[in-house]
Amino acid sequence: MKGRVLIIAGSDSGGGAGIQGDIKTISALGGYAMTAITAITVQNTMAVSNVHAIPSNIIAEQMRVVIDDIGADAIKTGMLHDEDVIETISDFLNNQAKHIPAVIDPVMISKSGNALLQANAINALKKKLLPLATLMTPNIPEAETLLGGPISNMNDAARALGQFGSKAVLLKGGHASGEIITDTLWDGREITQWQSPRIDTKHTHGTGCTLASAIAVSLGQGMTLTDSITRARDYVIGAIKNAPGYGHGHGPLNHSWNS
Repeated sequence: MKGRVLIIAGSDSGGGAGIQGDIKTISALGGYAMTAITAITVQNTMAVSNVHAIPSNIIAEQMRVVIDDIGADAIKTGMLHDEDVIETISDFLNNQAKHIPAVIDPVMISKSGNALLQANAINALKKKLLPLATLMTPNIPEAETLLGGPISNMNDAARALGQFGSKAVLLKGGHASGEIITDTLWDGREITQWQSPRIDTKHTHGTGCTLASAIAVSLGQGMTLTDSITRARDYVIGAIKNAPGYGHGHGPLNHSWNS
């Protein structure tokens, strides 16, 4: 089996996003998922009601034992919660996983609007983690937080996000208005865009986690960056279209729609 992915992220008790959504995605696309859990969230489709942070030494130990024994073809990060966790993961990527592609999803706010990254951790994210990314995958609100202001042009914003040191930036356009969603890739040399019709649904919980994991497993299976993004977008679109309709809020995707 090709495509061993170490997921470094929080647990979602509702099963749609976070570690649970990541495992489902990687498994559905033929990879092998491993985990280092950073936090346990208490959430459903409507809200995150509590967060229990995992101590940084336990996070570090999870990452180390997995890499030492099983190895990894790609790494994907999600909810990292605080500055100490970001520093722990940055040290790990620098020292034990230097040559493994890393997809960094700068998770800041849940679909229901709850903060998942402490405000004082944003600077650490910019300075310590993003420079280690093979690809960062912010949505528009996350990009505006990182850039310190509103986005008026997706191409310019994607290039500006590149200043933080990631080899490539995929700026997701789902939060923009309009019937067409445009995702914009800046690879340090040129802009590439993908467009797709907006799907009229509230069942989009976990789309960011799912997309980043789908890209990570594809990179781990040897695909190019652009092919990985194309495959991941197609997978997410199918998962949204086939969503089971669970919950009273932003419901989960159908991660096994392609099986």
